[in-house]
Amino acid sequence: MLVPKYDLFVFDWDGTIMDTTEPIAAGICHAFVKLGYPDPGMQAARSVIGLDWRKAILTLQPSFRFEEYSAFEEAYRSFYIAKEQSIGIFPGLENLLRKMKAAGLRLAIATGKSRRGLDRVFAQTGIGDLFEVTVTADESAGKPNPLMIQMISDATGVDISQMVMIGDTEHDLWLAKNAGCAAVAVSYGAFPKSELKKWKVPVVDNVQQLASALGLDELLDS
Repeated sequence: MLVPKYDLFVFDWDGTIMDTTEPIAAGICHAFVKLGYPDPGMQAARSVIGLDWRKAILTLQPSFRFEEYSAFEEAYRSFYIAKEQSIGIFPGLENLLRKMKAAGLRLAIATGKSRRGLDRVFAQTGIGDLFEVTVTADESAGKPNPLMIQMISDATGVDISQMVMIGDTEHDLWLAKNAGCAAVAVSYGAFPKSELKKWKVPVVDNVQQLASALGLDELLDS
């Protein structure tokens, strides 16, 4: 019988479940250039994935004029959504998530996406039913403010100390630290492995390693 290490498994979405890192970063660069700002470059754009939009924009361009926010969002969306339709879940991850759900484990999402964006990718991937609670950036304070985790705790009745946050960026790890829960980092998303390893949490390269870090090896062996 599976005895889980945690009572609730909280996943980030972009770069953790869905392979969206490169098109998101490219869309951010495209939007800045479209509005006449300097191209921040892909590395810098990747570094703000997971933050709420306003914080991400100001991090890359402190002089951004927020009366242009709607135009920025539209330029980004027109670029990104066309590419999103051909993006999938990371190989093997849907299988792990479905086996976790079938084993009675509890899953949640804490994402920098908007509710509209999360609903769109749920419709595309068909895995929204695996998660009992989902919190988006426009429903909460953005990462790394601990409010997302606190809201998930309130909705599920699970103590934060019994949760684990799984994500691909330092924003996810800060979120976990600020909230007071465990964390596991995946190295295949937005942040380089060298940066994630500084946090002294498990850093995994693939789904098999993720299952091991979460104490779920036997799910993939079954």
